[in-house]
Amino acid sequence: MLSVSELTKQVPTHSGELTILNDISFSVSEGESVAIVGASGSGKSTLLSLMAGLDTPSSGKVILSDENITDLDEDQRADFRARNVGFVFQSFHLLSTLTALENVALPLELKGGKKVSKKAAELLERVGLGDRLDHYPKQMSGGEQQRVAIARAFAAEPAILFADEPTGNLDTETGQKIIDILFEMNRSKGTTLILVTHDLKLAERCDRQLELSSGKLVSDNQAKQSSGQPSGQSDRQTKQQSDNASDSEASHA
Repeated sequence: MLSVSELTKQVPTHSGELTILNDISFSVSEGESVAIVGASGSGKSTLLSLMAGLDTPSSGKVILSDENITDLDEDQRADFRARNVGFVFQSFHLLSTLTALENVALPLELKGGKKVSKKAAELLERVGLGDRLDHYPKQMSGGEQQRVAIARAFAAEPAILFADEPTGNLDTETGQKIIDILFEMNRSKGTTLILVTHDLKLAERCDRQLELSSGKLVSDNQAKQSSGQPSGQSDRQTKQQSDNASDSEASHA
């Protein structure tokens, strides 16, 4: 699904080149959820931008859905993202002149979908905003705006979803509700999830944790599932174990 190879990002400064990421390599399986953690300035958001094709590396490559996106030009990367990638940002990034329904319908329209309003309304219903279809972002709370952003992210059924500090602008209680919605939607759609967060409890709900420090990948750990709500990969493992057990019982019947 996703392969990052020897990824390095450097930017020029008055005192010389600054290395933001240094020789990062890892891979992510289809349907897996991965949290990227680390202190501020460790390179988390830069790594996400490179993986999503929002920026280009100084060296190395990113292969996403069998496409080497580092070989694509800006327009080609934009087209690739529209077809394959969903985003949830800390600051929501909703279009203020569009209603909740229109914000969610937009990626469907850009993809040339049919019955886009009906599909957008169904997604908003799933995130608990079925009665706010015609409301504009300024008429909604931060938590409601993030629910719209989540519905929009899943609208075009992306192969992979990138979430950058999705609860960063929300209070603890609202943030917890948003994360519950995000993981529930992710499980039901079987989407690969890459999540940048400072919240270690949130990170533990993912299948894996990648830790960055000073631009280097310092650990790659299988996460311990917390709060009894594993993400997609663990759900599939549990189902597989159940199927295997059923097959074994049938063979001995």
